[in-house]
Amino acid sequence: MDSSIAPGPEPSSADDATSVGRSAPTPVTTRRGTMKAILHDRYGRPGVLKLREVDKPIIGDHQVLVRVHASSVNPTEWYGVTGPYFARIGNGLRKPKDTTVGADLAGRVEAVAGDVKEFQPGDEVLGISGGAWAEYACAREDRLVLKPANLSFEEAAAVPVAALTALQALRDKGRIQPGHKVLINGASGGVGTFAVQIAKSFGAEVTGVCSTRNVELVRSLGADHVVDYTQEDFTKRGERHDLMLDIAGSRSFFDFRRALTPEATVVLVGGRMTYRGLGPLPHLLGTLVKSRGRRQKVIFFIAKITKADLAVLHELLETGKLKPVIDRKYQLSEASEALGYLGEGHARGKVVIYV
Repeated sequence: MDSSIAPGPEPSSADDATSVGRSAPTPVTTRRGTMKAILHDRYGRPGVLKLREVDKPIIGDHQVLVRVHASSVNPTEWYGVTGPYFARIGNGLRKPKDTTVGADLAGRVEAVAGDVKEFQPGDEVLGISGGAWAEYACAREDRLVLKPANLSFEEAAAVPVAALTALQALRDKGRIQPGHKVLINGASGGVGTFAVQIAKSFGAEVTGVCSTRNVELVRSLGADHVVDYTQEDFTKRGERHDLMLDIAGSRSFFDFRRALTPEATVVLVGGRMTYRGLGPLPHLLGTLVKSRGRRQKVIFFIAKITKADLAVLHELLETGKLKPVIDRKYQLSEASEALGYLGEGHARGKVVIYV
């Protein structure tokens, strides 16, 4: 489990109309063609993912058909595929009802529904959809923005889930202010690399915690201080922070509260990924319980997909204040390897799947 977004499948209907342009809607026919997509018919290790030939999706009201050029890998996909019991709620306890995979996408608009106002075929977009690990995906108009011209499709696909999580954790839950001292535990991962940059854009003083091999990366993203947790205990440095993002989930509340001001806020973003058991739940719930009665506030949240926040990210990306960090790229046919690599817990920035 992770506070990253779990978008769910995008609805579609054979009765809805597509359009090849705003002025000339084209009726949907049954001759929609096929595509390649990653599916999982059962829960299990990443090897359960299979590349299969399936029907291309049909867009519904307020939807856009995107020719996917790239997607990325998030803890959302890890838990959705491996299926610890808490992650099966809503998608079948014994086997998945929705067998598609993937949320982030970047690509080119191929068709739009007649009621879509903002996009037209040919537009390059980034956003969130269900079933994005595929050659085509349907996405709601309000879950897409135009892709900044200064980003490749692979870079754009790395953004939505992780960057939305970082933005909302800092701004909405942490109420970050200029001059705040912000501690990011897990600064070199997908959410962490975005969080360092976004916190700096708000004028905060940022301390990032990471391993030895990632110190220079985190420093290059703008962190004012970088703590190598293999060499130094960040809870014993004597520094007090106004806001902490706990992404790594590596320390207990009683440990890290020593690094917080009395009125600090802790935003729980995730925890260690595991294949079996309760995953990060013991850490998340334990932290919430241990914080009861304390002055420091601990918050866990699920990020929301909003058009307004996608627009905020677009501006940060376009102005160069935010840049995706990509660790590895995999072909669509290598999706199981991509998911397995993320599950090892050592990815620097984002893992991208290109189509």
